[in-house]
Amino acid sequence: MTHGEAVSTHVQVLGGAVKPKLLEMVRMAIRTRHYSRRTEEAYVSWIKRFIFFHDKRHPAEMGEVEMNAFLTHLAVNGNVSASTQNQALSALLFLYRHVIGREVGDLGEVIRARKPTRLPVVMTREEVKAVLANLTGDKWLMASLMYGSGLRLMECLRLRVQDIDFSRNEILVRDGKGGKDRVTVLPESLKTPLQDHLKKVKVIHERDLRDGWGRVQIPTALDRKYPNAPTDWRWQWLFPQESRWFNPQTKEQGRHHVDESLIQKAVRDAVAKAGLTKRATCHTFRHSFATHLLESFNGVLCRPGT
Repeated sequence: MTHGEAVSTHVQVLGGAVKPKLLEMVRMAIRTRHYSRRTEEAYVSWIKRFIFFHDKRHPAEMGEVEMNAFLTHLAVNGNVSASTQNQALSALLFLYRHVIGREVGDLGEVIRARKPTRLPVVMTREEVKAVLANLTGDKWLMASLMYGSGLRLMECLRLRVQDIDFSRNEILVRDGKGGKDRVTVLPESLKTPLQDHLKKVKVIHERDLRDGWGRVQIPTALDRKYPNAPTDWRWQWLFPQESRWFNPQTKEQGRHHVDESLIQKAVRDAVAKAGLTKRATCHTFRHSFATHLLESFNGVLCRPGT
């Protein structure tokens, strides 16, 4: 069989049974390593684009040269950002290392996307107060936690009941950036609002249990080891979605955490109502938290007699 015939065979098979099999192998490899759903979808999408860029050739018969061409194309013709190009590279490295089973060598001179030098947007304390004043209910509490505890948006939304330690004024962030756990501060001012919020969430959970549901997804397949854990109060989401999801095939119902788009829109609207000209987002609360904490620390160091 000539090289051209081999490529043709790969293209035919890729359009039929092997393409979903390959992508399913990618998904399985990602899930066994407990990557996030967002990462899974992003990696699968980049691998598809890589395959179609090279006329549906199978990745097993391609390598460093084809990767170089694809990444260079993204920078030159796609005008993608440096972070986007890096994500595409990470997806391809994952594909070859963990699915195809081959280490990637020197990619040669890849034209890199330019990484602009930008300072993070930071709100003043007064601006933070103005934005929070235009939020209410759960959205105010989520934004206050992002600022007061320095949480990323998804870290806040993925909090479980047991992650809040009121006695120690601590919040446990599970599987944060880089797959690491960490502990951050729970502001004293948020303890009472958070306790009141938990009372409401518990009422919702108990109602779901009476209806025959009240189960949530828990990490690392713990539900197989502890069958009752998904209904345990400790494992429930701190910020559950308002309506239960419904599976029309199994008839099961349940609640996931609040969708990030809801809080993103609420913060965007609050920033506009507060009259800020800065492009402040949910992540701006985290940057502001770090900046204000550093300012307070430096202020203490600079006081006479300290």
